[in-house]
Amino acid sequence: MARINEIVDVVQGNFPQADVSLLHRVYVYSAKVHQGQMRLSGEPYLTHPLAVAEMLANLRLDPVTVAVGLLHDTVEDTFATLDELSAEFDDEIADLVGGLTKLAKIEFNSREERQAENFRKMLLAMSKDIRIVIVKLADRLHNMRTLTYMDEASRRRISRETLDIYAPLAHRLGIFPMKEELEDRAFRELYPEVYASIQERVLGTTREREEYVEEVIRSLRSRLEERGLSCEIAGRLKEPYSLYKKMQEQNLTIDQVYDLIAFRVIVAGTAATCYETLGLVHEMWKPVAGRFKDYIAMGKPNGYQSLHTTVIGPMGERMEVQIRTWAMHRVAEMGIAAHWKYKQGSQLDPSEEEQFAWLRQLMEWQKTLVDPNEFLETVRVDLFADEVYVFTPRGDVIALPAGATPIDFAYAVHTEIGDRCAGAKINGQLVALRHRLANGDTVEIITSDRQNPREEWLDHVVSGRARSRIRHAVRIEQVENSRSMGRDILTRDLKSRRLSYDKLLKDGTLGAVAKQLRYRDLDAMLGAIAYGRLKARSVAQRVAGGDESHAPDLLRRVLRIGSRPGVIRVGDPSNVVVRIAKCCSPVPGDPVEGYITRGRGVTVHVKNCSKIFHLDPERRVPVEWDAAPDELRRVRVRVVSEDRPGMLAAISDRISAEGINIDGARISTSHNNRAVQSFELRVKDRKHLETVLAHLSKVRGVLSAERVRT
Repeated sequence: MARINEIVDVVQGNFPQADVSLLHRVYVYSAKVHQGQMRLSGEPYLTHPLAVAEMLANLRLDPVTVAVGLLHDTVEDTFATLDELSAEFDDEIADLVGGLTKLAKIEFNSREERQAENFRKMLLAMSKDIRIVIVKLADRLHNMRTLTYMDEASRRRISRETLDIYAPLAHRLGIFPMKEELEDRAFRELYPEVYASIQERVLGTTREREEYVEEVIRSLRSRLEERGLSCEIAGRLKEPYSLYKKMQEQNLTIDQVYDLIAFRVIVAGTAATCYETLGLVHEMWKPVAGRFKDYIAMGKPNGYQSLHTTVIGPMGERMEVQIRTWAMHRVAEMGIAAHWKYKQGSQLDPSEEEQFAWLRQLMEWQKTLVDPNEFLETVRVDLFADEVYVFTPRGDVIALPAGATPIDFAYAVHTEIGDRCAGAKINGQLVALRHRLANGDTVEIITSDRQNPREEWLDHVVSGRARSRIRHAVRIEQVENSRSMGRDILTRDLKSRRLSYDKLLKDGTLGAVAKQLRYRDLDAMLGAIAYGRLKARSVAQRVAGGDESHAPDLLRRVLRIGSRPGVIRVGDPSNVVVRIAKCCSPVPGDPVEGYITRGRGVTVHVKNCSKIFHLDPERRVPVEWDAAPDELRRVRVRVVSEDRPGMLAAISDRISAEGINIDGARISTSHNNRAVQSFELRVKDRKHLETVLAHLSKVRGVLSAERVRT
């Protein structure tokens, strides 16, 4: 159990000029209000705030933050109030404890909703004062250390939340020892069998591993001292969770993971000393190609700097070596806490704030992402992802999540550049916007005033900044489109009754009708007309003084009316736009279902389309095909055949013989002498398609012919 005098001594050592009497007063107060309370372990409750305060002191946090660690549960779990804390101590302490209390007292209908909104609240609290979340991380770590006293369901719930939220946050803040312990404890609880098997593989030959580590340290230290370099070297087995992630990402078994040992070399000197040390390491052991990472020249956003290399060590065993200075090591161990200065307000210096610019994005995201689950999904990407480092044409380094594309890069540079992104050059070569960036790429964005964010961009971006901005822009466009569409639909209906939309707008009649129908304003009513929730003729009839019922209703009726057979019309044939879904490309004869798309009318899907299963069932509407279609529909077909000369020509001839145009084709081969041809064709209906597939299957050398849906 931590003791208050030991905690005070640590804080006094970190901040010799600080008045630590505050900590004694806070301790007495915390002991008084928690008196009689016990932990599930049977220990006095006070052991918990003491443990949290001890962690904060060891992170070199200022006395106020350590005091908040002692008080963090007082308002939540005792009769203490924020006003009392403010009067007893000061407003700063009360505000910080209040921020922690808000995080704890959120209640939701489901575990997913609770987790998502908890995440949002925590990030917003962090954007206002980072100390709130550092205290929360220390609180969670001590709770994980004492998790064994809880029931199984609670242990699993807390561990899942720890792995999903708290460990990534500790990583993003650069507090790596805390991140690794949170991951290790949560992983052991959630996957005990996998954890045990990895531990057995890693620790199975403990004595041999210890001897190996000692040999490497001895030989490396000797070489560095020969060059007059002062250093400290430590070796350790990698954490089970990091090995598990590698197994999952690369589809490996534990026996296929070779670099189980990592060495850390801390040198006295500068960045130049680190590079000199790296050269000596590569002289001693052969480096593994593609496994060198320079986090000194291109430091991580959380301030982490180090050189990472993987080499073939003694006895042919792979090992990772990390090289850093003592100043870099302090940041690696303490993260953002290493930048804290004890002064009024305990804020970061402006120069240091730049290293944590990602925090400023949190407020921007929460303004544009209303749904907490969407917020969780968006921010999680940036918390979890490995990073890729690329250059602007001026040589500035931009850090992005792995898998990022030029669109992500454009939004990272500036929102306006992202919105107007029309093309990109990578290392001087034109590439598609979906092209994935690699470390060291120089990226140039081509912009156009005619370009706007497009919904399909969401399929090609990974960064939270890009996703939130694109979604926001698409929603604005959808609202504008629905307003324009609703206005056009209503104008036509009014015109058929010899009424003028512009005159009714000017004299306030339409605004009054919108209020009568309980819409927020005229724009909301026009949107309802565009979505099909309100009939345009109902509004027109109300304006003209008719008696028809005007209650808004969901579109449910199908009218097979139109000048062109085979075209689906939904609801009032004059006011609904119908689109064919690209994901499943339905053709006449397919069983279909409609989905009301915001601002874009009704989208028609095949009934068993996987995408529609994830859409809001309240916005689905029944639709059906007309008889006797005369419009050709695009479908995708895949043909697998023998890989031999003339095969493609034979398949193309068969398609042409059916009177079908080929809109597009892509051919690939596999190692087993098979060729895969993907075609985009236009057919009349499902029966026409089935006939084509049947004839293709009879072509000599064709192994299969089938329709493809994405």
